[in-house]
Amino acid sequence: MSKFIVGLTGGIGSGKTTVANIFATLGVELIDADIVARQVVEPKTTALIKIAEYFGDDHLLNDGSLDRAKLRSKIFSDPQAKQWLDNLLHPLIRIELLKQLQATKSAYCLLVAPLLIENKLTQYVNRTLVVDVTEQQQLSRTMARDNNNQAQVQNILNSQISRQQRLAAADDVIDNTVADTANLQSQIEYLHQYYLQLSKHYG
Repeated sequence: MSKFIVGLTGGIGSGKTTVANIFATLGVELIDADIVARQVVEPKTTALIKIAEYFGDDHLLNDGSLDRAKLRSKIFSDPQAKQWLDNLLHPLIRIELLKQLQATKSAYCLLVAPLLIENKLTQYVNRTLVVDVTEQQQLSRTMARDNNNQAQVQNILNSQISRQQRLAAADDVIDNTVADTANLQSQIEYLHQYYLQLSKHYG
């Protein structure tokens, strides 16, 4: 297991995936909470069976997989449904995340999680790294990327902590307000060297 874990987070549309992928090219192992969240609801899993029982079979696609768009639309308009789903999935996701973190072998690894701070996953990391953009950029980038309307994206934004709260919890910040690959790369390479140095004390 990597002894040093960096939690990577940021609001929707901030560029977390781009940042994580650049770290990966430097040999850093990634454990991605979004991927784990998909794994725990794959067809025939206990969680997916419970979701179909609670929300109805019309929340499944023809191939038996979860209709994510329909479920997302449902839970962001129904707080009680969202609470039920969170209570079901969060413990399963946490167990799988910890299992995958145990298997990492790089000098340090990244735990990539949009809700790292909200879901108190910070207790498992040595440092919290936030990818920062303005809330207006979150709106415009997410609408362009996912073809969602503004109300849908605003609902997701409202379900996450504010930019100020996220920055207050950060140990390190990557500024992605200027969409410039070279600038992003240089910030990441600087942090990579810094984390390699820090990880030596956790060997």
